[in-house]
Amino acid sequence: MFVCLCTGTTSHVVNEIVAGGATTSKEVAEACGAGGDCGRCRRTIRAIISAHLGGHTAHHNGCPTRASG
Repeated sequence: MFVCLCTGTTSHVVNEIVAGGATTSKEVAEACGAGGDCGRCRRTIRAIISAHLGGHTAHHNGCPTRASG
């Protein structure tokens, strides 16, 4: 299934990027371009990320949480 029509990115590509460690739509956009143009696919990208992480995602304006210490 196509996730991003602007770049022609499929769900398979997004899933591979998320499996490789991407945890935000911005990281996915940096890796393949999906979500970096018009933005209509960002909700789908976030849903893929959420599904991969078991539905537990933190929303910190696209910034990963850092442990202090």
